[in-house]
Amino acid sequence: MRSSFFCFFTLLLFFAFPSIAQRSALSMPDHDEKPYYFGITFGFNYSVYQITYTQSFANTDTFKRIQPQWSPGFNLGLIGTLKLNDRFDLRFVPQLAFAEKRLVFEYGIPKDSISDRTIESIYMHLPLQIKFKSDRIKNFRFYALAGGKFDYDLAANARSSRPDEFLKVSPVDVGFEAGFGFEFFYPNFIFSPEIKLSQGLTNQLYPAPNIQLTNAINTLKSRMIVISIFLEG
Repeated sequence: MRSSFFCFFTLLLFFAFPSIAQRSALSMPDHDEKPYYFGITFGFNYSVYQITYTQSFANTDTFKRIQPQWSPGFNLGLIGTLKLNDRFDLRFVPQLAFAEKRLVFEYGIPKDSISDRTIESIYMHLPLQIKFKSDRIKNFRFYALAGGKFDYDLAANARSSRPDEFLKVSPVDVGFEAGFGFEFFYPNFIFSPEIKLSQGLTNQLYPAPNIQLTNAINTLKSRMIVISIFLEG
């Protein structure tokens, strides 16, 4: 699945570069003079939990294996960009991110069995980023970005009282993001494919001693790779 994301990103560039090369006229020549501008974004994400285990997991036979797996999702949002100078912009990109994270765990006691479970999340994703821009080459430019994020999971089950919950996660997460992208200037808009890593720093595990899986996991942190398309004016 990860390879398909990178193939999708490569295809976007493959179709975008020729269209830029065919246009010799400079599109949106006054765009860099704007103090601020807005746009929309949509894209795909691929997320996973990063796990560290408790001593109990190593010392008991309840679980033979607990393995996180990558799972796909998608993002929808808006973008606001504030020009700081000729090289740097400040970006605010509020989004809704629909994500899934899989856990495959194998029981050792009372009998060998494998369970494949999915944790669904709906993140209110609020990143604030610094964007570094290269020189504009006709209707093309490269950029890199870095910043912090605040996530609130609207689907978190920390307060759920359902008896069938196999793991409970907290709704709040903070972390950092880094990535890069390309700007292709068209007469009326900017088309920008982008790829970034979004890393959570907060332990998402919500303590629930009555759940066996909780006793085997020490920390649960989120990681997400996002491939996005930005349309800006």
